[in-house]
Amino acid sequence: MSAPTACPGVVRRAEIMGTVVSFDVRTPAAADTIDTAVDEAVTWLRWVDDTFSTYKQNSEVNRFDRGELALEDCCAELAAMVTLCRGFNKETKGFFDAWAGPRFDPSGVVKGWSMDRASDILCGHGLVDHVVDGGGDIRLRGAPGTGPSWTVGVRHPVRHDAYCAVLLVGKGAVATSGTYERGPHVFDPFTGRPAVGLASATVVGPDLTTADAFATAALAMGLRAPDWLSSLEGYEAQVITSQGTSWSTPGFKCLAVQPQG
Repeated sequence: MSAPTACPGVVRRAEIMGTVVSFDVRTPAAADTIDTAVDEAVTWLRWVDDTFSTYKQNSEVNRFDRGELALEDCCAELAAMVTLCRGFNKETKGFFDAWAGPRFDPSGVVKGWSMDRASDILCGHGLVDHVVDGGGDIRLRGAPGTGPSWTVGVRHPVRHDAYCAVLLVGKGAVATSGTYERGPHVFDPFTGRPAVGLASATVVGPDLTTADAFATAALAMGLRAPDWLSSLEGYEAQVITSQGTSWSTPGFKCLAVQPQG
């Protein structure tokens, strides 16, 4: 998981999707403007949680999975998510597979996708300098006000009192998939078993939707991930193995200001 380490601006927090989502706004604005924008973003994220949560029995994604809703009867967002998952499946050579587990579960991309949209909502209210942090999946826009880059710490998945890297990132996204709290929960679609080779995979790129999906796919790949991650254009990555050793792309090393482990 990762988190911004720079001094905060105006920060709002909300408990959504089983985590705490924080909104760190650096654009100078009236308090009511910030509150209105954040409230709209939170409303969107709560709708996403109600619609896509696999833990809510009557969520639309579960009704679709059980065959109670045909795809054409689902909301436009769920239909688009099915298409998105199929596209990422092809891009990741089958390792991003929302159908790999016992049910259709697009969780490996839903959070990043929804945080991208929440960031767009803030921009729509003129708040162009901000961070949306959804439990370590981070969307960064504009600038922090102390320089051109945001400082983001990536928590070590094995050594819980340490960062595995501290990054300087301009506008874009940082997504981490790992075994931090939930243990091995991403399936290797080719074996049908939880992937255990990696403890975490962090991907940095221009949008959180793709970075989130790529991090999930890398975790599913296990020790095969570095070869694939090295081939990606416009994305940098780091993986930590279950034994605590690390590997990163050259571009990721360039972003890191305090690598540890």
